[in-house]
Amino acid sequence: MRVAVVLVSHSRALAEGLAELAGQMAPDVRLEAVGGLPGGGLGTDFDAVSTAVADADQGAGLVVLYDLGSARMTAELAAESVGDPDRVLLVDAPFVEGAVAAAVAAQNGGELATVGAAAVAAAPGPEARGPALTGPAAEGAVETAEVRAETFVLRNEVGLHARPAALLTRSIAGLDADVRVRFGDGEVDAASVLALMGLGAGRGDTVTVSATGPDAETALRRVTDLVERNFDE
Repeated sequence: MRVAVVLVSHSRALAEGLAELAGQMAPDVRLEAVGGLPGGGLGTDFDAVSTAVADADQGAGLVVLYDLGSARMTAELAAESVGDPDRVLLVDAPFVEGAVAAAVAAQNGGELATVGAAAVAAAPGPEARGPALTGPAAEGAVETAEVRAETFVLRNEVGLHARPAALLTRSIAGLDADVRVRFGDGEVDAASVLALMGLGAGRGDTVTVSATGPDAETALRRVTDLVERNFDE
């Protein structure tokens, strides 16, 4: 049983497209897309949003994201109308990045608060990529923990984008290991789909995956398996 995600937009096409994108990375998560007015115009409809919120919850609660001003108001009213509003968490987060982050966190089995926090923490730009392991902090990390690393050439069609990035993140979920991926001058936490996508590593590019912690070997083995399978493309 996983946390569900409801996407509320002024545009039905936008909500459905975003649900399709997030669904590629979180195939087991219930994603409800709702948007537009009954006549097909732009806007948000209380009845439609209320129905989506009521239908989405499969027992673990749901996170609701919205795009613009009045969508928040409509979502708040819809959340208040359900039997147990504590099972509905509205989050103020970037609509696209937040939806992807929330869906992946839910796919990985995160609880309601964890999924909501993942959405809120999502943001475009370098700040979303996480701190690089460089300088004195990295040197200290090497001194206190054994670092295992492997270098891979990405042979799959799209490299570390969207679905492959999500597969990598899911493959290491639950392991007691800090896994980092380096490409060029960038190095990010492999637990973040958005950070992996932000590296921009494509087909034919070489990336280095490093891991520390008790499950470091297992993490690298799983990543190696994914790369050798071309991320099931």
